[in-house]
Amino acid sequence: MNIIDELEWRDAINQQTDAEGLRELTNTKAVSLYCGVDPTGDSMHIGHLIPFMVLKRFQLAGHRPVILIGGATGTIGDPSGRQTERSLQTMEQVQENVNALTAQMKKLFMTDGDNQVRMVNNYDWTHKINVIEFLRDYGKNFSINTMLSKDVVSSRLDSGISFTEFSYQILQSLDYLHLFQHEDVQLQIGGSDQWGNITSGLDLIRKKEGPEAKAFGLTIPLMLKADGTKFGKTAGGAIWLDPKQTTPFEFYQFWANTDDRDVVKYLKYFTFLDKAAIDELAEKVQSEPHKREAQKALAEEMTRFVHSEELLEQAKRITAALFSGDIRSLTADEIEEGFKEMPTYTADKGTKNIVEWLVDLGIEPSKRQAREDITKGAISMNGERVSGIELEVTAEHAIGGRFIIIRKGKKNYSLVKLT
Repeated sequence: MNIIDELEWRDAINQQTDAEGLRELTNTKAVSLYCGVDPTGDSMHIGHLIPFMVLKRFQLAGHRPVILIGGATGTIGDPSGRQTERSLQTMEQVQENVNALTAQMKKLFMTDGDNQVRMVNNYDWTHKINVIEFLRDYGKNFSINTMLSKDVVSSRLDSGISFTEFSYQILQSLDYLHLFQHEDVQLQIGGSDQWGNITSGLDLIRKKEGPEAKAFGLTIPLMLKADGTKFGKTAGGAIWLDPKQTTPFEFYQFWANTDDRDVVKYLKYFTFLDKAAIDELAEKVQSEPHKREAQKALAEEMTRFVHSEELLEQAKRITAALFSGDIRSLTADEIEEGFKEMPTYTADKGTKNIVEWLVDLGIEPSKRQAREDITKGAISMNGERVSGIELEVTAEHAIGGRFIIIRKGKKNYSLVKLT
């Protein structure tokens, strides 16, 4: 299957500048293509992954990906999708973010072989250009009228846009020209909000290299959830690729909790499962939705891809233990990860009666209620039902010497840290 055919089947194409020409090009050679990300933070979130999943598919099909980290563009801010100006970061912070994002990308893309990923930073060629050269050699090729008509600028005219952010599309166009000239890049891909920037780059290439220059642009559809909200956002915020910001367990759970109406779309877009496998899972969504096999497959594929097989297995162990109540099968580190968002209390390592202990912590409102819940079998410690009100809680009950897990009823978990 031609890569364009596969992208169409996966509903991963929004716009193309020359669909017929790009199909012909990808049929005749291994194409160098690029996608960029600005280092506005020290980690990407899953929304950033959307165009890079397409870049990865090109790589697996034998094409040659170039990843651009915007060490220059990241210092001024892309106005795309924003109604206000970005806060400028220091050059030192930008460089720290460049290093972090570069490390993340190298984990996701093949770094050896003929179609290994090439990492570039636009600061390397942009910082050498002085303001006179910028205006004469590049600014002269851009019409203010055309720039104002781009959605990325026109949407900001009422609220205001600085000359700095207004100039962003010139810098991104300069990137495409540089990569076309020095890295043989003939295709830029990006999110749907990047269409104006991409077409500006193509215009610059043709003005500099001639109207017959073979360069193309492709954008990815805006991804919304079935309920109309933006993909990748949760009540707790963004889902990050950095395991310190979103643990592998939380990452796994995000995908495992995907709505039935979205799961097939996500399988097509975010996994490398083939059509037969996805069609089979799609059928199970209809015939056996309660088994959530499609969601499990999605969660496994994505956690393995972004993190590792080892961290996937850890996430699955935590999930299974929480479902079964077999808390003691987990290590202290796994408990810390799995119970991160649950109510947390702190207790000393001294010995205390279970009734007083629960009340002192605030897990139970009164001794009477604590005795009643224990007598009814509603209190469990580390997955085992508390057998009587005479139990003495000691440091020996703590898993790994650090944590005691209390469950009240069927679903109300509390994490107690011993200090």
